[in-house]
Amino acid sequence: MTEPSSHGIAQPPNTKEPIISVTGLTKRYTGIVAVDGISFTVERGEVFGMLGPNGAGKTTTIEILEGMRRADSGTAFVGGIDVQRNPKKVKSIIGVQLQTTAFFDNLSVAETIKLYGELYGERVDVDAILNEVELTDRRKAYFKQLSGGQKQRLSIAVALVNHPQVLFLDEPTTALDPQARRHMWELIQRIRATGTTIMLTTHYMEEAEELCDRGAIMDSGKIVKMDTPKALVEQLLATGFTATREVKPATLEDVFISLTGRSLRED
Repeated sequence: MTEPSSHGIAQPPNTKEPIISVTGLTKRYTGIVAVDGISFTVERGEVFGMLGPNGAGKTTTIEILEGMRRADSGTAFVGGIDVQRNPKKVKSIIGVQLQTTAFFDNLSVAETIKLYGELYGERVDVDAILNEVELTDRRKAYFKQLSGGQKQRLSIAVALVNHPQVLFLDEPTTALDPQARRHMWELIQRIRATGTTIMLTTHYMEEAEELCDRGAIMDSGKIVKMDTPKALVEQLLATGFTATREVKPATLEDVFISLTGRSLRED
């Protein structure tokens, strides 16, 4: 049985077996092959990124792994569970943060977390989870009163109530300001440090470099390359690639953070 950590976040069993294993996964829609026979594994405790342009197939892949969509062919196992045969059981061991999430407007943050704990049949340490996602001071606030970054962190808090072995994050920092984005990175790194496996999609390549142990780059339903961020860059450089723009030791975002500070600015 998976034991919760001191934060209320799962500590997966110590094993070298992949926690996600995908073989020949295919999904077709009318006239479109959204996922075209892809295969990959995700190791326990790593952060794995699904990267690619819009329409590449990454969201469909994630939805199949979450048990939200059926594949046409191929196999997908999460935590040793066949997703196709037992999607309900898979949902019991994963947490899902969606890019756009709607909660009850007139429930407080603490009440929302408690409600989801009851839905999962879990005894939830609400204060520990609020502290983990930096929402302690908003425990009595209603969902409709939260900023964009706070809503994203509440979504992650809810995804943690069942002590998931795998946490799926869909564009977790979209539309966040630089401070909120970096705080989200720190939250993801803290969750990963407990041993929880994280699979995320992002369009921000610097985010993938910062967070991911490995990444799969998808295009037209296929995985075109998969490796560590460092190895992917080195493979490109080995082809003779030369950057068309100057690589600077600091970015405008670094200037922004330096001038305005790292603390969250939320209403």
